[in-house]
Amino acid sequence: MIVATSEFRKGLRLLWENEPFVIVEFQHVKPGKGAAFVKTRIKSLITGNVLDMTYRSGDKFEVPELEEKDMQFLYKEGDKYHFMDTSTYDQLYIDEEQLGNAKNYLKEGIIIDVLFYKGRTIGVEIQNFVHLLIVQTEPGAKGDTAQNATKPALLETGYTIQVPLFVNEGDKVKIDTRTGQYMERVK
Repeated sequence: MIVATSEFRKGLRLLWENEPFVIVEFQHVKPGKGAAFVKTRIKSLITGNVLDMTYRSGDKFEVPELEEKDMQFLYKEGDKYHFMDTSTYDQLYIDEEQLGNAKNYLKEGIIIDVLFYKGRTIGVEIQNFVHLLIVQTEPGAKGDTAQNATKPALLETGYTIQVPLFVNEGDKVKIDTRTGQYMERVK
């Protein structure tokens, strides 16, 4: 599939110098004199490098053939995270560095999308919100109602986030995986 610069949008994947990239930002520019162009910031799906590129209006790019598979997180062993394909039951491991921030929200049994390019794992996509258990935090003091006051809380995954004072150990909380922020308590 071919895509032109007029079809650029945030999140679009394209092939640049035989490497898959995703568009992070773009801006169509029409100067008073000369041809229109598109200023683009693209991020490599393989290395994570971010490039600032300028393309002529009308340039065309190939869309990379990426394969997405639903995979279930099984367990962590050292810096390797083991997953199972939910349709074929094949198992594979992914290095901690390839997981990025997603590793902070992985608990056994969670389903994530694993991205493959030419049969090689290049990244993962976790859902935007996860529900996790608070396993350790200071108890909230009764009557302590300071505006926007927070305290650290350790999640069941071993990651620490900031939560409001009223959140206690044993509470289940909703977390935005894109920002790592507490959203609300979950019943």
